Amino acid sequence: MHVAVLGAGVTGVTTAYYLAEFGHTVTVIERASAVATETSFANGAQLSYSYTDSLANPAFIPKIPSLLLGLDPAIRIRIMRNFSMFPWGLRFLAQCTRAKAGENTIAVLKIALRSAELLEQLHQKLSLQFSYAAAGKLVLLASPRDVEAAKLQSALKRQLGCETHVLNPDEAIVKEPALAFMRQDFAGAVYAEHDHVGDAHAFTRGLSDWLQSNRSVEFDFDRDISGLNVNEGRFLGVQTGTGTIHADAAVVCLGPWSQQLLTPHGINPMLYPVRGYSVTLPPGPHAPTVSITSLRHRIVYSHFDDKVRIAGFADFVGFNTSRDAERISLMCEIAKQAAPEAADYDAKSIRPWGGFRPVTPSGQPNVGPSGIDGLFVNTGHGSLGWTVACATAESAAQAVTNSE
Repeated sequence: MHVAVLGAGVTGVTTAYYLAEFGHTVTVIERASAVATETSFANGAQLSYSYTDSLANPAFIPKIPSLLLGLDPAIRIRIMRNFSMFPWGLRFLAQCTRAKAGENTIAVLKIALRSAELLEQLHQKLSLQFSYAAAGKLVLLASPRDVEAAKLQSALKRQLGCETHVLNPDEAIVKEPALAFMRQDFAGAVYAEHDHVGDAHAFTRGLSDWLQSNRSVEFDFDRDISGLNVNEGRFLGVQTGTGTIHADAAVVCLGPWSQQLLTPHGINPMLYPVRGYSVTLPPGPHAPTVSITSLRHRIVYSHFDDKVRIAGFADFVGFNTSRDAERISLMCEIAKQAAPEAADYDAKSIRPWGGFRPVTPSGQPNVGPSGIDGLFVNTGHGSLGWTVACATAESAAQAVTNSE
């Protein structure tokens, strides 16, 4: 079967890999001139298998007034200029119950654990070089209440084979001595030994190179996708600025842009583009070796090779990028105040980045048949795109294969 994969980010390229492994001929269609130039380019560099906790949870509700008033510097919301956010937001609020938050957290955790297995297999099989390392992860907890909630979550996760442990501050510093040089109080931390770090861009580029050399996968770059050719409930081809590309099936892996492509055909993946940012810097004198996530500041610190990636924030502003420089500057300022020796903040080689995360109200990705024969989706991964990429790609490829 000839399958078109729409999008050459980490989700699209891993989907192409599993489709090829199942014996399909694949064409990856991408508007940019290379793979992984947008959301996958400079993410948080974490393979965060252990931390799949749902953003939609009961604790989020009391925070809404302060978020709407702009009192949390890490989150920016523009509701009045983003009317599309209303239906998404209502569905998000419906997920903010204890039962649904638990269901969503566990559902994504199962996907993440499967993805960890698959990525390890892929790494051993292909010997790709992408700064892959088992660095471990520490999630810093701001209050005793957060610590108690984390203990319950960790106990539940361990039942599913995800080893996480709640540490007191002294125990956390033993795991990561660089914490002693950070200027932020924390009540405890969740430690996950088996979480990894790596370079998502290098991974995606290496995998695409391997596919072009070893499998029947073609990459069609600089192709703007303008629509889908659908007739009587059957997918026929992909409309581009230079003509229609015909295929037996297609998998939509366009991140938040999947919404625009699918909506005219009565498919609503319910995605919202949440803007996040990163900077890549030389390491400082006390750069952490363990990945660190500060929940209070919504910032992560990841150390791989000779770089420190600082990433975070969550801006609900639609596809607006006009304040990127201001937001990145603020994120760096907060990171420097909290962890002044983690990175060389004054380096000339600073590399800023901003990208959109495709977030669903539940936090669960949309993977599988779309309702139109021959058309499949693999999108909605939120901030865990690379973390769950292999598992959702395998599922999407399996769905295509089962449809033959």
